[in-house]
Amino acid sequence: MAPFKYLLSILLFMVGLVGCGASPEPSPSSSELTKVTLALNWFPEAEHGGYYAALVNGYFKEERLDVEIQPGGPGVPIIQNVATKRVMFGVANADQVLVGRNEQANVVALLAPLQMSPRCIMVHKKSGIRRLQDLKDMTLAAGSGKAYLEYLKTQVTLENVKLVPYAGSSALFLKDEKFAQQGYVFSEPFVARREGADPHVLMVSEIGFNPYTSLLVTHGETITDQEELVTKVVRASRRGWQDYLANPETVNAYIHKVNPEMDMESLRFGVEAIQPLCLPENMPPTELGTMTLARWQELADQLKQIDWLDAQIDPATAFESRFIEAAPGS
Repeated sequence: MAPFKYLLSILLFMVGLVGCGASPEPSPSSSELTKVTLALNWFPEAEHGGYYAALVNGYFKEERLDVEIQPGGPGVPIIQNVATKRVMFGVANADQVLVGRNEQANVVALLAPLQMSPRCIMVHKKSGIRRLQDLKDMTLAAGSGKAYLEYLKTQVTLENVKLVPYAGSSALFLKDEKFAQQGYVFSEPFVARREGADPHVLMVSEIGFNPYTSLLVTHGETITDQEELVTKVVRASRRGWQDYLANPETVNAYIHKVNPEMDMESLRFGVEAIQPLCLPENMPPTELGTMTLARWQELADQLKQIDWLDAQIDPATAFESRFIEAAPGS
C-alpha cells in the first residue's frame, strides 16, 4: 500500500500545481509592498482627492506600494521635509518648489493635478468690487510671506487697504462688509455662504500669478536612484486623480473619515470647484497633470520680479515630465 499512497500523493501534488497555475495571483501581503510616505501640505480635503483615490481604490497597492498619506497643517515644512528626505514624496505648489530650489532644496515636481491656482481674494458682493484692481478702502486678511501677495502688490495699488494677518477662519469676514480675506476657491467661499454671507470671489490668477497647485514632489536624488518607484507613484497618483474627478463619492467618504471637519457637502462643493482647475478650457483627462516649461518660466520671472528668486535659477530643473508621459492614458 505504501507505493500506492506515494504515487497518489505525487498525483495530487501535480494536480495542485495545475490548479495554482489557473488561479489568479494572490494579493501581495504588506511585507511584499514597498513602504512610501506622501506628506500633504494641509489637512485632507478635495485638493488632495486624487491621492486619496489612488489609496482607496487600490492603485498604489496594484503598483506594490504601501503608501502612508500624512496629513499636513499650518506651518508644516513640506519642501524642507522632502529636501531632507524626512518624507519621500510631498504635496506643494509650484512657487514653493522654485523658492525651495533657490534655497538649495533639491525638490522636483512630478505631477500637477491643479493646472489653475485656486488662490482667491474673497470680498462681500455688496462691496461692488469685481476686480482685484478695485480693491480699496477695506481690510484685507492675508498670510504674510506669501509670494502671491507680494506679486499682487506690484500689480494692484491697494488704495487705503489695511493688510492684517489671516487668522485661518472666516469669522471676521462674516461680521464686516469692509473685510476681505484670502482663500482657496473650493473652501472659504463655501463656508461663508453656508454661514449666510454673499461672497464674491476674485481669482489671483486673473493678474497672471497662476502657479501649478497640489503638485506631487520628490527629492532629485530619488528620481535618479529610484526611477521605477517614482514611475509607480506618479502612475498610480495620476489614475487616482482621473478617477476622483469622475467618481468622487467613495473617496470623499474616506476623506471625511480621516478629517471629520470636512463634511460631505463641503467635499462635493470642493470637487465641483476644482474640476475646471484640473481640466481648464476643455483639457482632456488624458492630459491631466501635465506641465510646460513656459508656465514654469513665467512663474520664475514673476518671482524674480519680487526678488524671491535669483537670476541663475533654471526653472527647467524644477520639474520632470517624463513620468507623466510614460503613464497610461497620456
